[in-house]
Amino acid sequence: MANKLVDLLYWRKMRRTGVVFTGLVIGLASLFQLSAITVLAHICLGVMCITFPLRLYYKLLEVLRWNPGVHPFQSYLDYDTSLTDKDTVMLVEEVVLLIAFAITEIKRLLFIDSMIDSIKFVVLLYLLSYVGVLTNGLTLVITAVIAIFSLPLLYKKQQVRIRRVVRAVRAFVKRIKNLCLSLYDLVRPSPAPAPAPKPASVAALVARQKAKSK
Repeated sequence: MANKLVDLLYWRKMRRTGVVFTGLVIGLASLFQLSAITVLAHICLGVMCITFPLRLYYKLLEVLRWNPGVHPFQSYLDYDTSLTDKDTVMLVEEVVLLIAFAITEIKRLLFIDSMIDSIKFVVLLYLLSYVGVLTNGLTLVITAVIAIFSLPLLYKKQQVRIRRVVRAVRAFVKRIKNLCLSLYDLVRPSPAPAPAPKPASVAALVARQKAKSK
């Protein structure tokens, strides 16, 4: 399953990836005007407008004995899409773990387990409120689909340049971090000197050392 997904994202099978990508974008864009049920029904009707005439055509050839009873979509019917008990258990465990992790993280952020992480979460929510005003969730989903099918191929084509830019950005961030640390060291007050020992205590310490030497 993972290998097939990687093949789709990297356009290793151009025809299959093109069909999946075009179908996803058109289907999501249709949701702007129609409901999800209407879009799903029209997609199924569109597929059946192709498969039903082909099935009738092959059936007619079979009646005329020009075709030995070959089903045009037998390969799709024979394709095993069922899950074994082990695959089902693994899939359910992964989904449950993801849900539990998400609930734990949200609880930790909402109830201020870490001040820094909660501040980052507040900033993210504030930015998302502005994003929600400018656009809607469906537009973000379409943008995410286009990015998912575009960025891996772009990285594969421009891998050397992207790595060079990433190294430059990391070096710049490290330089800024070192500059901030040096400024902090300059501004930070110097630690208070240790209090000098009292003369009486010094004299007592010298007397003790002389007594031990005798």
